[in-house]
Amino acid sequence: MSCFEDLKAKGYKLTPQRMMVLEALHEAEGHVAAPEIYNRVRLKYPWINKSTVYRALELLKRLDLVTETELGGDRLYYHHAEKGHHHHLMCQNCQRVIDIDENIFSTLEDTLRRKYKFRADLRHLAIQGHCLRCKS
Repeated sequence: MSCFEDLKAKGYKLTPQRMMVLEALHEAEGHVAAPEIYNRVRLKYPWINKSTVYRALELLKRLDLVTETELGGDRLYYHHAEKGHHHHLMCQNCQRVIDIDENIFSTLEDTLRRKYKFRADLRHLAIQGHCLRCKS
C-alpha cells in the first residue's frame, strides 16, 4: 500500500498539499528540514503557506508515514517512512553523520522489554559522539 493509499485508508483527505509534501520527502536524498520541504513544494505550488507544510508534516508523522529526527542544531529533519528505518551516529566535532542499520539495536530493545518491562520506540535514533577521525 502506498503512503497515499495509507493516508486515505486512515480517513484523511489526499489534499494536493499533503501529496506535494510527501513527494518532496520521497524525492529527497536523505533527511530534509521543514524549510527545505517548504521551498521544494513552493516551486510546484507557489501559493502554499508555511503553516500548511508544518501541519502536513505533523499529521504525516502522527500517522507514521514520516519520521522526525533531531540531527543536532536547532532543526528537526524529516524522512519518508517508506525509505525504511535507520539510525545515525553524529560527530559533534566535524558534524559527520553516519547511517547505521536498525538491527544493531535489537538486543537493546529485547533487554529493555525483558529487564525493564519497557517497550522502546527505536525506529529512528541519532546518537551524539565523536568519529574516530576527530578522536584520534
